[in-house]
Amino acid sequence: MKTADTAAETATAATAATARATPRPGLRERKKRRTRDALLRAALELFTTRGYETTTVDEIAEAVGVSQRTFFRYFASKEEAAFFVARLAESHFVEALRERPQEEAPLEALRRAVLESWDTIGEAIEQLVPLELHMRFYRVIESTPALLAAHLRRATEVEDRIARIIADREGLDVDADPRPRLVVAVFGAVIRVTERIWSAGDDVGLAAIRELTTAYLDRIGPALTGSWRKS
Repeated sequence: MKTADTAAETATAATAATARATPRPGLRERKKRRTRDALLRAALELFTTRGYETTTVDEIAEAVGVSQRTFFRYFASKEEAAFFVARLAESHFVEALRERPQEEAPLEALRRAVLESWDTIGEAIEQLVPLELHMRFYRVIESTPALLAAHLRRATEVEDRIARIIADREGLDVDADPRPRLVVAVFGAVIRVTERIWSAGDDVGLAAIRELTTAYLDRIGPALTGSWRKS
């Protein structure tokens, strides 16, 4: 059975930039993708309207007109379906970071990579599910203990990957030099704060979270080194 990471890699490949020449998938493969995408959309719709914990795999499959067995051909669990699109977004960011110019300082590379990925991820997500649905589901994550715990666990795993990329960029040993993990921890904390504030607001659009992320990332330096005391 495939892992969630493998599934995310498959989605990333399926939504790669059109500039890269790839053969058109065959009829069988297109049918499989349509079924997977329909299951994804049904799952997110049910999670956002009925709640994650009360939605069953049978209900997701029934909404698409397939069997439970078919659902498990595409997803190992309900949780994997819930985070499938999010994993695509994470992979999109990681690739953007890998492509940042070597001369950029670590924090600047992280900042530019995340803002660039916010600018371009919408099109990739739309090939799987409506962007608006994906963004609304973030609110469900914040309000569902099981999903929030899984989200934070996955964020820790992603931060470890990012720290290793930063260490490789700088020619450092990530296990001997604490700086890559420290800078990624600060970056990750900012992203987490913006997610919480954004999810509690009225605007769940992509532009809103990008604007908030930009504002908070720009304040890292002054927040860490400046004086906060009011005279």
